[in-house]
Amino acid sequence: MTENFKNFLTYKFDVTPESYGERLDRWLTIKLKDFSRSRIKELIEQKFVVERAGIDLNPAFKIKAGQQFIIYIPPPTTALPIPQKIPLEIIFEDQYLLIVNKPAGLTVHPAPGNPDHTLVNALLAHCGDSLSGIGGVKRPGIVHRLDKDTSGLMVVAKDDYTHQQLSQAFANRIIQRSYLALIWGVIQPKEGRIIGAIGRSPTQRTKMAVVSKGGKSAITNYERVEVIHQFASLVKCRLETGRTHQIRVHLSYKGHPIIGDPIYGSLTNNRRNFLSKEALSYLSTFRRQALHASSIGFTHPYHKKTLYWEQPMPKDMEELFQHLKIPSPA
Repeated sequence: MTENFKNFLTYKFDVTPESYGERLDRWLTIKLKDFSRSRIKELIEQKFVVERAGIDLNPAFKIKAGQQFIIYIPPPTTALPIPQKIPLEIIFEDQYLLIVNKPAGLTVHPAPGNPDHTLVNALLAHCGDSLSGIGGVKRPGIVHRLDKDTSGLMVVAKDDYTHQQLSQAFANRIIQRSYLALIWGVIQPKEGRIIGAIGRSPTQRTKMAVVSKGGKSAITNYERVEVIHQFASLVKCRLETGRTHQIRVHLSYKGHPIIGDPIYGSLTNNRRNFLSKEALSYLSTFRRQALHASSIGFTHPYHKKTLYWEQPMPKDMEELFQHLKIPSPA
């Protein structure tokens, strides 16, 4: 059977006790963050998800501790992204670039797990043929990215010169970017700088981690904005570099993972004990990391004016923030 999947990307996941009784499709959606739930269902139904003991599977299958699942991802097709009319919140636009406030849950560019319904598909529909090919045919206009479940501001280039100039500005670390994050615990000191090279985790290959060798240098500046009952905090982070999962990895490394992060932070029993019933109830429906790209600023590539935009936390993060403030009846 393995021979049939020799050119496929392969993932293996073991079920831990706390995941007992979860639906297979929901559990795999958490494990494979770049894949939509509908795509996970397709993979299960197409028999690309295999249980070690050979159990017949369907998306609603209830998993048990000790089971191991192997997921085979078919090689990507060469198809180009197609325009798709997906609503976009555009904060600014001129003939050279646009600023979009990306919602959580929207993947930036097509990938094997999300071949369409991405930000790129929406941009192609909005901008028309003028965007095609800028920055690469599969990532037209994209200068930088946000994780699927991170919300916030992104800049998109509409011509090659703008793309080159903005890409160079990112490489030279002269783009101003800040993020808001809700984290577990009270980070100390109030302001600080987290320095640690980031690379693939040596023990869990699907995760990134701060590593002693083989990683890329990464620097995150943070400022504690507000403390929530001594068990959580609102922080602002500024990036000096732009590594995969950088803020999520650095805050977890510091001992203060982002609330809701399914990969780098979990709701432990110790944390659960500090929360009100209302907060626990809301957290059970909050299916993403509480991270928002709140501001971006740079010099316009053409007219050289300094531009800056800021966006408050989206509704789901603001509601989580308010629920966490509800005192627990200790």
